[in-house]
Amino acid sequence: MRMTSGKNFDVVGLGVSTLDMFTVVEKFPATREVQKAVDMILDGGGPVATALVALARLGAQTAMLDRLGDDWVGSLILRDFHKNHVGTDSMDVVTGHSSSVANILVEKGTGNRAILYHPGSVPEIADIMPYAPFIRSAKILHLNGRHREAVLPAIAIARQAGVKISFDGGANRYHPGMREIVPQVDICIVARDFAVQYTGKSSVEQAGPIFLESGPELVVITDGIRGSWVWHKDSGCFHQPAFVVETVDTTGCGDSYHGAFLYGLIQELPLKKSAELASAVSAINAQTLGGRNGLPLLGQVTSFLAERSCNK
Repeated sequence: MRMTSGKNFDVVGLGVSTLDMFTVVEKFPATREVQKAVDMILDGGGPVATALVALARLGAQTAMLDRLGDDWVGSLILRDFHKNHVGTDSMDVVTGHSSSVANILVEKGTGNRAILYHPGSVPEIADIMPYAPFIRSAKILHLNGRHREAVLPAIAIARQAGVKISFDGGANRYHPGMREIVPQVDICIVARDFAVQYTGKSSVEQAGPIFLESGPELVVITDGIRGSWVWHKDSGCFHQPAFVVETVDTTGCGDSYHGAFLYGLIQELPLKKSAELASAVSAINAQTLGGRNGLPLLGQVTSFLAERSCNK
């Protein structure tokens, strides 16, 4: 890890980076069988990592806090970060360990996914102090609860430095330890599945205020094609419809939404504009196989929104 001096980041992310291996199938296997794949690609992955790539593609300065193995997987993960201009001076490569890989089956026609995940052998970050300068140099610290021993100390460092804290609660990622994290963050963007498990409420309209009352100043609950709901402690609640597109793959849609929403906040856009931007980025990304393969540049998003506005 190399300390970067004199550089300020918009967003620094604390999470786990993966290499995603995508295979498009006509249908998910039901038993032992041989299928011809429709398509296959490799792409970088991980919720926090993908949010940072989305931010960088829009023009933000980002850096990832993580540890990788010294294997071919780790090399490809780093190469993808470099290609997308995400800072990696804050990442460690650990000799003799393997990096994280996910094998993702995507059903043609629906974009539904089945994910097989191998975490690798590289140990998670336990001591956050060597990474403290990166956290202090950011406007926002973005995390999702991985590197569990380091999360609460990282939040404490961010709080002391006046850095906003953003939390991503993904679908199928809830666990009781999240209850220590959510009350301490400023920006809380979660999937409906996470919201239901965290609050015990099946209604999005009921779940949002519970998150808000627990501590965050901004809460967003995403629900796929049903759009997203945004609550702010001072300005109330509104619904952002999803943009209807021909979906190829839903991988990374929530992560790219989160990254784009943070970009809107950094640019001091109104919340409704930030939610619209995030929905547009998510929709554009869903039209391409892979969690990052379709992430747009800012000009592409502007054109997408202008075209949709003209067609209203």
